[in-house]
Amino acid sequence: MSYYTSLTGLKNAQTDLNVISHNIANAETNGFKKSTTQFADIISSSVVTDPALSVGIGSRVAEIKQNFTSGAIEQTGNALDLAIGGEGFFATVSPGSGQTQFTRNGSFSIDDAGYIKNAEGGRLQIFPNVNGTVNTAAHQDALVAPKNAANSTLASVTIDQAGQVVASYDDGTSTNVGTVALANFTSPNGLKQVGDSSWKVTGKSGAASFGAPGSGAFGPINSGQLERSNVDIAEELVDLISAQRYFQANAKAIDTATQISQTVINLRT
Repeated sequence: MSYYTSLTGLKNAQTDLNVISHNIANAETNGFKKSTTQFADIISSSVVTDPALSVGIGSRVAEIKQNFTSGAIEQTGNALDLAIGGEGFFATVSPGSGQTQFTRNGSFSIDDAGYIKNAEGGRLQIFPNVNGTVNTAAHQDALVAPKNAANSTLASVTIDQAGQVVASYDDGTSTNVGTVALANFTSPNGLKQVGDSSWKVTGKSGAASFGAPGSGAFGPINSGQLERSNVDIAEELVDLISAQRYFQANAKAIDTATQISQTVINLRT
């Protein structure tokens, strides 16, 4: 029994080491959110078992919990580098698959067609501006026309704290393209990680609720800034040492059980 009990500990320690290593590897990844491993004990019992004689038979991984606290803010000076000053996620849609992903990494740029996109090609979602009014009932791809009606070339794109995307042209005119759409969830910990500091909706997270920056619980948009990873290297290194000791202790328990078994075998022979 002691073999299997300690084996569960070894497996859990390996999982913990993997999670911590993943955190450390992404300490410089913009918008990355660290995770922690939560454990639970396993008890061998049935409806007829005397509570006073219940035996523990190890542990299991109960949850790998994501930590969505904000990371440090880095000044970049790039108008299309965006950081959310509070709650919310940027929504992006892949032009190929049509799938919607959510991220805190606000590093965007404009492609040749005029779409505002991230490094993976996902297009930033905005609320359309209808007759001067923001329509939050639906969102669409952020598209900036390379030229205006007067055939003037796009000069710059700015985004204010309210999320308004304004395109300026060489002839001095400007156009309000729309307002950045932010999303939030009832249970962010239920979101599924898909890599590239992005997440997808699951049944556990609940459906996304959209809103404009600075409204309700949504934070304002800070242009020229990026949110860095929320990984604390010093804290992760301490956790790494603790997980290593956890692994070594379980390995030692297996070694001790082996020695006892060998001693019993020798006595019988």
